Amino acid sequence: MKLRNPPVNSLSLELLTEFVISLEKLENDKTFRGVIITSDCPGIFSAGLDLTEMCGKNPAHYAEYWKAVQELWLRLYPSNLVLVAAINGVSPAGGCLMSLACDYRILADNPKYIIGLNETLLGIIAPFWFKDTLVNTIGHRASERALQLGLLFPPAEALQVGMVDQVVPEDQVQSTALSVMSQWMAIPDYARQLTKIMMRKATVDHMIKQREADLQNFISFISRDSIQKSLQVYLEKLKQKRG
Repeated sequence: MKLRNPPVNSLSLELLTEFVISLEKLENDKTFRGVIITSDCPGIFSAGLDLTEMCGKNPAHYAEYWKAVQELWLRLYPSNLVLVAAINGVSPAGGCLMSLACDYRILADNPKYIIGLNETLLGIIAPFWFKDTLVNTIGHRASERALQLGLLFPPAEALQVGMVDQVVPEDQVQSTALSVMSQWMAIPDYARQLTKIMMRKATVDHMIKQREADLQNFISFISRDSIQKSLQVYLEKLKQKRG
């Protein structure tokens, strides 16, 4: 599956909805056993959540958008499919979350291709289930530091901290992803799927239990004047940068 929402593969409401529907179709078709998730936008895996969906809109829109973000993770993280992230570009925030929800992550060896949950840099907070997903991947102490500082790791550091499983030359990302997929496919599906659920069930159950509270928290947080102002300032900077 290739993400294609130029210029930066922002996770807009439309993209989230289409992605979840497409993944659901693949899961329901038993001829598919695994999916490689990558980008069709040069140099960018995904810039993460679409800030325009979270700025200057009404609470009903914020609710619809956040439900779609929750649904993306709930579809990816416990998926029965083997999910391999072929990260062929920068991957901050929501882009990082998508790759963390996969079973295996391969990052192209380009110092510009940074990855991490950098929400604090924008004055916002990574939700508890973003945090849980990161802790499950790189451990508590490394997550605590990364989340508070909003760290974005270049490939060598991402590999060292365990945020990705492999760093390979840019022209070998897809072939490596296929090779890794065949290795995971060699394991009987039933045994692998049950093991995956055993490892991830507590995290998923916790999120489902808190889903409504998380939604309300997001709406009240994102609706604050101070947060709206900081998002507007950030979006303005992005416009100037592109201009």
